[in-house]
Amino acid sequence: MAASPAPSSAIAAIAAVEAGLAAQGYIASRQIATAVYLSQAIDKPILVEGPAGVGKTELAKAIAAWRGLKMIRLQCYEGLDEAKALYEWKYAKQLLYTQILKDKLGEVLGGAQTLHAALSQLHDFGDVFFSKEFVEPRPLLQALLEPEGCVLLIDEIDKSDAEFESLLLEILSDFQVTIPELGSIAAARPPTVILTSNSERNLGDALKRRCLHLHIGFPEQRLEERIVESRVPGISQTLRRQLVAFIHDIRSLDLKKQPSVSETIDWARVLVLLQAAELGHDLVKDTLNVLLKYESDIEVALPQVTTFVAKAQRQNIFG
Repeated sequence: MAASPAPSSAIAAIAAVEAGLAAQGYIASRQIATAVYLSQAIDKPILVEGPAGVGKTELAKAIAAWRGLKMIRLQCYEGLDEAKALYEWKYAKQLLYTQILKDKLGEVLGGAQTLHAALSQLHDFGDVFFSKEFVEPRPLLQALLEPEGCVLLIDEIDKSDAEFESLLLEILSDFQVTIPELGSIAAARPPTVILTSNSERNLGDALKRRCLHLHIGFPEQRLEERIVESRVPGISQTLRRQLVAFIHDIRSLDLKKQPSVSETIDWARVLVLLQAAELGHDLVKDTLNVLLKYESDIEVALPQVTTFVAKAQRQNIFG
């Protein structure tokens, strides 16, 4: 049974997302634009997976720029804990406050005549040491405290420990966090949350359930041409078409690291800088190190350069 088409209002909203991202230089596929629209509509984070360099982090930056929101970034790594990601106490300030309290102890105790009375009066000051005044917010808590909302980028979540995922679950499902000494702190306005992963390890089901899933792979040729056109002003249509065709052929080889969109853009900028009108065998050989990051990959690609360049030139002729 065929699926029902999306309502015209939803189609228009998705098109608006696509146009908004394009205005920031991010050329999104319809799948990407749909995921961004749905994330906003149902307040759900997006878990963006795919190879490095295909635009996962850039998507968060583009959303923030398009919507005029602050972007808060948490770069994940092994050993990341709540003190670096969520909050920590301002220990130096607490120590200073302790010294002030010690100097003013006589005034605090007042006329207390017994130990019980003195302890009772000191108890009134106990919670001050663990109040919001002494909390140093880290990226996750900063995002919840932003009064106008923000884009929270949790970058390369797969590089963190599995235990760190548990810390995220309350934030991703309820947009709040519980600090034992302070209770629950809910978001002033739910942030737009983008998590990225290069799939270095499998993520837990609990985290995946709380997110929309979006896989960004290498774009099809027409889309990649649009990306190059947007990010490399001044490149000719001929050169743009040829270099993208060449890269798509390079990706068919057995390489340690296939060139990503970021390498496509870098190579296009280099070719424009060298005032290239079209691809040529010698030009490609001289700049292949911009496209490929391992010497072993360059050695694999070199024997195919002449064939791939000729194929790219023919494709340009015949469209």
